[in-house]
Amino acid sequence: MKRFLYVLLLLSTSCITFSQTEALWLRYPSISPDGSKIAFTYKGDIYLVASEGGTATPLTFHEAHDFMPVWSNDGKYIAFASDRYGNFDIYIVAVSGGEPARLTFHSSNEYPYSFSSDNNYVIFGGTRQDAASHRQYPTESQPEVYMVPVKGGRVSQVWTIPAEDVNVSRDGNLYVYHDKKGGENAWRKHHTSSITRDLWIWDRNSGTHKMLTTFRGEDRTPVFSPDEKSLYYLSEESGSFNVFNLMISDPEQKKQVTFFKGGPVRFLSSSDAGKLCFGYDGALYTMQPGGQPQKLSVFISTAGKNNPEQIMEVNGNVREMAVSPDGKEVAFIVRGEVFVSSADGGITKRITNTPEEERFIGFSPSGDSLIYASERGNTWKIFISRIVRSEEPYFYASTLVREEPLISNTHDNYQPKISPNGREVAYIEDRRSLKIFNIKTRQTRTLLTPDNIIYMSEGDQYFQWSPDSKWLLAEYSPIMSNSEVALIPADGKSQMVNLTRSGYNDSRPVWVNGGKQMLWFSDRDGLRSYANSGNRQADVYSMFFTRDAWDRFRMSKEDYALLKEIENKAKEKEKKDKEKENADKKRKTPEVKKDTSVVFDMDGIYNRKARLTINSSSLGDAVLSKDGEKLYYLARFEKGLNLWSTNLRTKETKMELSLEAEKANLMWDKDMKNLFLLADGSISKINPDGWKKETVSFRGEMTIDLNAEREVMFNHVWHRTKAMFYISTFHGANWDQLYADYKKFLPFIGNGHEFSELLSEMLGELNVSHSGSRYNPAARGSDNTASLGIFMDYAYTGDGIRIEEIIKDGPLDKASINVRPGMIIEQIDGDTITVKRDVASYLNRKAGKFTLLTVFDPATKSRQNITIKPVTRNEENALLYKRWVQLNQDEVDKLGNGQIGYVHVPGMSDGPYRTVYEEMMGKYSDRKGVIVDTRFNNGGDLVSDLTMFFTGKKYLEYSTESRPVGYEPNFRWTKPTVAMFNEANYSDGHCFACGYKELGIGITVGMPVPGTCSYAGWEMLQDGETTWGAVPVSTKDINGNWLENVETAPDVQVKNEPAEISNGHDQQLERAIGELMKAVK
Repeated sequence: MKRFLYVLLLLSTSCITFSQTEALWLRYPSISPDGSKIAFTYKGDIYLVASEGGTATPLTFHEAHDFMPVWSNDGKYIAFASDRYGNFDIYIVAVSGGEPARLTFHSSNEYPYSFSSDNNYVIFGGTRQDAASHRQYPTESQPEVYMVPVKGGRVSQVWTIPAEDVNVSRDGNLYVYHDKKGGENAWRKHHTSSITRDLWIWDRNSGTHKMLTTFRGEDRTPVFSPDEKSLYYLSEESGSFNVFNLMISDPEQKKQVTFFKGGPVRFLSSSDAGKLCFGYDGALYTMQPGGQPQKLSVFISTAGKNNPEQIMEVNGNVREMAVSPDGKEVAFIVRGEVFVSSADGGITKRITNTPEEERFIGFSPSGDSLIYASERGNTWKIFISRIVRSEEPYFYASTLVREEPLISNTHDNYQPKISPNGREVAYIEDRRSLKIFNIKTRQTRTLLTPDNIIYMSEGDQYFQWSPDSKWLLAEYSPIMSNSEVALIPADGKSQMVNLTRSGYNDSRPVWVNGGKQMLWFSDRDGLRSYANSGNRQADVYSMFFTRDAWDRFRMSKEDYALLKEIENKAKEKEKKDKEKENADKKRKTPEVKKDTSVVFDMDGIYNRKARLTINSSSLGDAVLSKDGEKLYYLARFEKGLNLWSTNLRTKETKMELSLEAEKANLMWDKDMKNLFLLADGSISKINPDGWKKETVSFRGEMTIDLNAEREVMFNHVWHRTKAMFYISTFHGANWDQLYADYKKFLPFIGNGHEFSELLSEMLGELNVSHSGSRYNPAARGSDNTASLGIFMDYAYTGDGIRIEEIIKDGPLDKASINVRPGMIIEQIDGDTITVKRDVASYLNRKAGKFTLLTVFDPATKSRQNITIKPVTRNEENALLYKRWVQLNQDEVDKLGNGQIGYVHVPGMSDGPYRTVYEEMMGKYSDRKGVIVDTRFNNGGDLVSDLTMFFTGKKYLEYSTESRPVGYEPNFRWTKPTVAMFNEANYSDGHCFACGYKELGIGITVGMPVPGTCSYAGWEMLQDGETTWGAVPVSTKDINGNWLENVETAPDVQVKNEPAEISNGHDQQLERAIGELMKAVK
């Protein structure tokens, strides 16, 4: 019996071992100091495994995302990052297990790098606040380096300079790190430009920073060799990331250590004896000194902490809607699924149940069918769903619904719109063609080709059927800077007609008044940003296709009332005559069917247009009342969108409903008695007679298979990128092969953070800007650190916060408050500030709330209580930016002897342009020249306006006999400028640097700008939390060369050395001052 049990146990063990699967997507490996264990991240938890491989055991097991494990030097503890309170904080846990302890409490993301040499501190990176002495542009993309006691307590700043992956020598004297110059996606590969990372070493004794690498690609993640005379690091110098080694004393002595091809080597660490550990192709590897890389087989049998199938309530978050012809049903999309609800609310039916996303929902004219698109089998297809049982008239109460493919082929087909007669479907094929599909014959014809359509995102085309199903109104863009409204014959037998011909942005055409006129939006008369490319207000316009409709519109109120009375009497007489005729003949006269064809009086059609809105605004949507006398529209004047009406006869305009919505659209029911409003994910039904607004309440639930959803989202990202990438070579990447290379990791993805990282790794292979993925989960009680508006003195080690500087216009910069640098804040809301707590913990959720500070003055030994309202971190960042600009302006005034000025352009939008114009044409109008600083410019769309502003050349002077009084052009700068840019200029920030140089406007100073002058194609995926992007449109210079990945180098190259800029010396600005002073002599 015992032998039988023993054999059974062996068989059972064998089965269990056989059922184990070797895990992949093992990220952030870190080898223990003694080389016996490896900590790594898998599905959002920290695991430990022997350095020879085997079965891994979890060290953490939490619903949050735990990652980036770092060993203490004695091997007893592991620090890691976790988002348990909304953002990533530093935690520490014993290797033997137990409850992790939280060490940091700031609401910015913070990541551990290493332990101090004495094991008393965890060294980490984050964006809390630069030192007061630091002269670099204040930005979230440039993290500082800090350390926190392993037992918890006050955080100290190690460096104010941006640095990552910091490692410390055994004696604590040498720190090695890689720099961070800007905000490019960390997972981008193969790029060679100024923004790529370099290795540095810091000597604590001398306080000097020395750059070790000069390769123009990526060098990152340095670790010391056992003798600390050389460094191992990751570099793309061989074409893809591999392990390299260099001598610290002579960095030119370097050699390649690993020789992997294809994907990158990631996450390098080393044991005390020099055993290397890293990740490659989702697996863990180790490598002994002088040996070859060894792949580890790692098995994980831990049950998942989350059910991959989750039930979600459906009660909001609607992305699009459609109203049935009878107005009794509303179809809508939630998280990529089709639902139908009663228009009166309450009853909801789920129509689709697929992991794939459904979009572009609509009803058939008869209301018995739903038409929509779904991305299945890696292509968009158009489907139609019908109620099976005839005795069930409504979708929301149906028991059986049959779905059939309507348009399914090898192309992408989406945005279906069924014609009013129900016979044909207009749709978009392959993102750049407008086509018609005949339901009966199944034949197609093309109305617009890729020569007429510019694609940027899924569903960005717009078209509408005419009431008689013979025409379409559509937007089209001859070029990107404007759009027009076109009239297109649905039979495709004649050319489209440009109805607007304005050169402005004309959009959203809608048929109204039975096809006798159209509404559309245009910005031709609206207020616009000072910059030509900025935001513009728009108006609702109407074009009248018949002269009769135009004549009726132009009638006075009195004339129109008289006409209506005459028409009503004529209708009454016609009705009586017909009744008499039928009575005489004792039979009903067959009713003659009216011709409902849309008619166009083309003669003078371009002049038959009118602006309907009284005031321009930011418009959301517009509809016309049934009698054509009132315009209802969604407009934003200050905050959100509200519902307004304008009487088109009297011009009386008023707000009917306050909504304050961010995004909204309107739709009539068939009888045009009720308006349906979709605003910020909620649907409402509105009766314009009394403006009663009723929420269309729907209750339902959906089961989401997260694994299946991630797979279809992955497929969508890959497929859309393949279809829309701006250049067919994909920058040399084998995009088809990469699909297989990265899809194999999907079964091992545990949460949204990891999925987003997977997408970024795949998209990073394209070596393109504006690419990658971001994951922003819904906030759940997240921390929110407030700011007191001060620079904290990190040199102070006692209890309380010693003030180093009070930020101008901050909470403590008030005439009524007597607080100065050197004073100590002892308490916040009665809570005594001690060195045993992170200062950030005292400021959580204090922004905008009355907060009591107890302040001690060491000079007078006195205390005072002060009540202030702390500000948000965003508000503090704005104050820090103003401070930085003022420091630069003061320096330019001083070193330039008051002869030259300084402006900074943080982004390419209307606000910065107005500031530049105001200061250069006002504050600095009498200066001989101005420095135009665009460093860290994050882009936008301003390059033409900004570049042209600096190209002014006087050709006229207005004068009296005694003095000049003006000149032309009076709206451009006509004096010398010097432009500054650096590695962090991005997108339109690069376009400007290129344009300024190409036009030879002036001298340029700084560092080369990476080639990022492209357009972003960002998109939110169906989970509502993952965004991603790649480049659908890029840019060429005046010689026809692509600008993507082509740097723009300054005339005078100057690098801001870390030790200099952190101590208040901006070397680039100093050089720019010198260059401009030479130019204005």
